[in-house]
Amino acid sequence: MAWYHNFFHGLPQTAWKAAQTEEQTQLDLELLVETLDFGPGDRLLDIFCGYGRHALPLARMGTYVTGVDISSEYIAELQATAKAEKLSVTAIEADFMAVTESEIGDAAGFDAGYCLGNSFSFFAHADMLAFLTRIARLLKPGGRFLAHSEMIAESVLPDYQARNWQPIGDEEGEPLLFLVENEYDPLESRIDSSLTYVQAGKAQTRKAEHYIYTLAELCRLFDKAGFDVVACYGTIEGEPFSLGDEAVWIYAHRK
Repeated sequence: MAWYHNFFHGLPQTAWKAAQTEEQTQLDLELLVETLDFGPGDRLLDIFCGYGRHALPLARMGTYVTGVDISSEYIAELQATAKAEKLSVTAIEADFMAVTESEIGDAAGFDAGYCLGNSFSFFAHADMLAFLTRIARLLKPGGRFLAHSEMIAESVLPDYQARNWQPIGDEEGEPLLFLVENEYDPLESRIDSSLTYVQAGKAQTRKAEHYIYTLAELCRLFDKAGFDVVACYGTIEGEPFSLGDEAVWIYAHRK
C-alpha cells in the first residue's frame, strides 16, 4: 500500500488548510483562468482536490467541476459546501490511480484539468507515466492541463534541508507546529520524510515519499503520456522557470 493511503487525515489535514491563504488561492485561480481558457458550462477535472479551495470558486463561475481526493474529511467538507450552495461539483473520495476512469468522467472528456497544491511528486517513474497518461485520456483532444510542484530537482536540491520546523497558521486559535526530517535517497531520486504535527498537546507523525525529477525529465514524461508542454512557469505570475525558483507550474495541452 502506498504511503499516501494512510497520510491524509487528522492533524496533517488541519495543518494544510491552516497554511493556505486567501491571497495564494486567489493567485492560483487567476493563473487557472488565464491558462486553462474555460468558460461557463465547461467541464474541469481537479486532481487531488482537497476541500475544494479551487473547485468551489471555479464552480461559482459556472463550470462543472469533478474533484478526486483520497481524504474522506476533505471530500465530506467539499460535498457539504457544494450541496449548501447548489454548485455543480462532483466530489469523489478515491485513490486517483485506483478508481476507474469511467467513474471519474465519460467518453466526452474534460475541457481542462489541474493538479495544484504540491501533490505532483507522489510517484516513481513508471507510475508517474501512468498517472499522466490517465490524465491525458480523461481530457478532450486539445484539453488544457496545469500542474504545480515544489519538489523538482532545480527547486529542492539547491536548498536541500534535512530538518526544519515552523508554526502554521495565524495567531488565532490553537497554535500548530510542524516539524520535518528528510533523508534523500540519491539512487531513487526520492526524499523520505518524517513529518510531525503538534497541536494542543497532541502529536501525530506521518511518513511521506516524494520523487524528485528534473524539469526536463518531467517534460519528457508529459510527451510520452500524450501532452505537448506549452510553458513552464517559475512564479504564479507566469514568469519563465529558472534554476532555484521555489516551484514550477507546467502548462500543457493534450495532443
